Amino acid sequence: MNTSSGPEIEVLIEKRNWSDLRVLVADWPAPEIADLLLRIAKSDRVLLFRFLPRRISTQVFSHLNTELQVSLVKELTDEETRQLLERLEPDDRTHLFEELPGRATQRMLNLLSPEDLVEARKLLGYPEESVGRLMTPDYIAVRAEWTINHSLEHIRRIGKDLDSIAIVYVTDSHWKLVDAIELQQLVLATPSDLVSSIMDCSFVALSPYSDREKAVSLMGKYDLFSLPVVDSEGVLLGLVAVDDVMDVAEEEATEDFQKSAAVEPLKMRYDEASILSLYRKRIPWLTLLVFVNLAASSVIAAYEETLSSAIALAFFIPLLIGSGGNAGAQVATLMVRALATGDVMAKQWFHTLLKELAVGGSLGVTMGVTAWVFGLFRGGPEIAIVVGLAMLSIVVVANSIGVILPFLLSRMGIDPAVASSPLITSIADVAGLAIYFWLASSFLEGFS
Repeated sequence: MNTSSGPEIEVLIEKRNWSDLRVLVADWPAPEIADLLLRIAKSDRVLLFRFLPRRISTQVFSHLNTELQVSLVKELTDEETRQLLERLEPDDRTHLFEELPGRATQRMLNLLSPEDLVEARKLLGYPEESVGRLMTPDYIAVRAEWTINHSLEHIRRIGKDLDSIAIVYVTDSHWKLVDAIELQQLVLATPSDLVSSIMDCSFVALSPYSDREKAVSLMGKYDLFSLPVVDSEGVLLGLVAVDDVMDVAEEEATEDFQKSAAVEPLKMRYDEASILSLYRKRIPWLTLLVFVNLAASSVIAAYEETLSSAIALAFFIPLLIGSGGNAGAQVATLMVRALATGDVMAKQWFHTLLKELAVGGSLGVTMGVTAWVFGLFRGGPEIAIVVGLAMLSIVVVANSIGVILPFLLSRMGIDPAVASSPLITSIADVAGLAIYFWLASSFLEGFS
């Protein structure tokens, strides 16, 4: 299948030959058509989208990024929007509502059928970034007292319009979740046996109020295609599918990368972000870091007399503060990722700190000896001792800051990713200069 945006497509778009273009892309996978919509001019997107068959347009819409979804919806008529919303999966529909302005969301809700409206309002009632916003209420449920054959007939009857039926849920008469069974188990079981004969009553479930990152963690840990969502009494409310979880994992990873560079997370693709929006996302942290770095300047000013008495000290400032910043950024990156993946829990902070003190001490000794050698050649024995001890102390302190800050932020309910490399580096710079000049003033006065 050739899905490249070649000259033929460009000519059809230029001539506004939407009918031929519709035929050309009819057999394309939905993600490829979504990519095509991203590449063509904004004025052409709505026109092409309108010419897509309804069955395909819904799938394509689900693969578009949020910004483009909102842009398309604003251009569609009420009838076109109603038909689109009717065909969208409940979780996709909820995600769209989350991103729309209040008035636009109300307009969308007014276009829904009474049944879909009840469902949408229920999903929108859960906290942002919760499992409840992510789940779909469309699932397959059977009863333990049913036969395998009756269960399979039930699946064939109501499973036609579902995206996935890899997992079949077993509930009691009050819709309380009892078990989760792979479809393969049902298919391979003896038709006359009861469902209870293949049950082990072992399953993993989520609360609708759980953070969506927990769904990512559990699905990866247990290698599941979907996770059931239950209320406080164990009643099955819906499920979270693997495709939704993959989208969340990618989004969370992108946010963490951006935060680690001291950038407020973008809610859109970079190529769609305006210069003004990029400025707004980056200026707050850069301004804050200016004030943090002013503290470093104040430390140098406070020890101006020490620096002027031994000008060789200035040669090693970039080496020392750079090494401290690098050491702190290294361990902060490890801690942020470990907390995000669950490799390390917040309550393990003290054990982790002791571990990293040992690592930091080992790194500090190695780097301190190297700095001592450089100091010996550039400044003499006295300077060498100061530089070597400063390097050891700075690396240990910076390493400790890089460990403590992510745990502290996590304890305060703040995303540990805020402990970005620039922030850690700036704090380590201030601490490093203070340590360096304190050691220099103490030791050089002792030698004189």
